[in-house]
Amino acid sequence: MSRYLKTWRGNGVRPWDDLYKEMDNLVQHFIGEDNGGARDFVPQLNVAENEGGYEVTVDLPGLKPEDVSVEVHENQLTISGKRDSEQQENGKTYHRVERRYGEFRRVVSLPAAVDEAKITAKYEQGVLHVSLPKSEKLKPTRISVQTAG
Repeated sequence: MSRYLKTWRGNGVRPWDDLYKEMDNLVQHFIGEDNGGARDFVPQLNVAENEGGYEVTVDLPGLKPEDVSVEVHENQLTISGKRDSEQQENGKTYHRVERRYGEFRRVVSLPAAVDEAKITAKYEQGVLHVSLPKSEKLKPTRISVQTAG
């Protein structure tokens, strides 16, 4: 009976994982990044809120500050730019391309109005930090309660 059983050296959980990975690599080889879609550069971002406002951090490795545009209009923060491809270099043949390139545009809807005059953006070690203070009219105002009499 054992002469008909073949030894299997998979991970035991998903025996088809290796086949899926190889098929994906094959499809990506023929499709390439020039066909857009899933191969476009989409920077990852986080949006956090504190008592004073919002903090947005965006991963933009390899970009220069002048390649990035930050705009706020009607409670929407728009971050856009372009990450150029290195594949234009002569004399190089790429056998695998996993890094993403191209134009990007991320729009974040802010839940409340911000003070546009106080917005700051800093780029440090490949990460863009945008600080958006809440509008003064949105900050709570403490009203003292008087006793009658």
